[in-house]
Amino acid sequence: MDSDRSLAELAGLAEAAGAAVVLQVIQERPKPDPATFIGGGKAAALATACAEAGVDLVIFDNELTPAQLRQLEEKLDRKVLDRTQLILDIFARRARTREGKWQVELAQLRYLLPRLVGAGTALSRLGGGIGTRGPGETKLESDRRRIRTRIRSIQQEIDHVRQRRAQLRERRQKQSVPTVALVGYTNAGKTTLFNRMTNERAVASDALFVTLDPLVRQVRLPDRRELLVSDTVGFIDRLPHTLIAAFRATLEEVAEADLVLHVIDAGSSDRDRHVTAVRRVLEEVGAADVPGLDVYNKVDTITADERRRIAERDPGAALISAHTGEGIDDLVQMIASRLALDTRRITITFDGANPFDREQIARLYRVARVVSHVATDGRVVIEADVPRRYVARLTTPETPGENANAS
Repeated sequence: MDSDRSLAELAGLAEAAGAAVVLQVIQERPKPDPATFIGGGKAAALATACAEAGVDLVIFDNELTPAQLRQLEEKLDRKVLDRTQLILDIFARRARTREGKWQVELAQLRYLLPRLVGAGTALSRLGGGIGTRGPGETKLESDRRRIRTRIRSIQQEIDHVRQRRAQLRERRQKQSVPTVALVGYTNAGKTTLFNRMTNERAVASDALFVTLDPLVRQVRLPDRRELLVSDTVGFIDRLPHTLIAAFRATLEEVAEADLVLHVIDAGSSDRDRHVTAVRRVLEEVGAADVPGLDVYNKVDTITADERRRIAERDPGAALISAHTGEGIDDLVQMIASRLALDTRRITITFDGANPFDREQIARLYRVARVVSHVATDGRVVIEADVPRRYVARLTTPETPGENANAS
């Protein structure tokens, strides 16, 4: 990875966390120093530069060991964070729902647990008081025990969330409504596209990690076809494993989707690296085999030549601008085709007295465009334009409905 671009991304993360960047330093060395990561001489020079620039927080674009964090804070005489801590802090700031806060806290505790030695961490918010410390326990042992207890408690709550999500997905599958999940690098424009497709007003901003809590909304196409669109947390290169594990309940929405829209910032100079990072996370959450469609967003910010090059390189992709609406209609048609929502006209006869057939008739009205409905002597004959994905379900031998003809 290009070090300048990586440092620029780190600066963006720092600003997202509320910091003002006043100094950026790059060091090249064959391997990290075990004690201070950057070496004693570089640490001394950095301490001087920080004093001159009035720096009170130093952020490293790498994950530091507990020993390195302690040594650096001592030598720099300033608070030191690594990339993982910074991302966790941003997630903690952005979390709004109870579930989101649980997931962030779980990731923070898992990161903190092996780093307690000598850290002097204050854990009063995790519990405390009479009866929390066993006989002869040290403060360190007590803190570890309280963290493990809290981790188990949060994990149980998140497991309940996963169960509820699984039940909701099962209900949606029974209703035969397909789900489309939006994924992409942070700030690729997923939420803007979500709002454009669903007529929602979810918060979209030119900042990192604005969306943490997943949103699922129904989209009804002009011809009455329906689908669900899910907006998810943005990905980033070197996304901390503790976060991926903690957000697994949320990311399961992606793994269980019928189609994944990979939203890509067409104008980003780091586009290829972002694509690789997203695909890596999809593999980690078990979503690599879900059918996907690349969606190059923000094409209003690039030249006609660049559009042509993208189209030649990825001919099956959609080129859109969620901001202006350009290409959205074509994208919807591509989604419909991928989900087998293209229609076939069928005629099917139902028994009006059969409860299951009555449910099928109601479902047909939800998912298809009914051309004619004729009821005679307890028999109901319906002619309808039905999405191809539903035809087999309405015409299989075990279905009480009969005499189905497709054209």
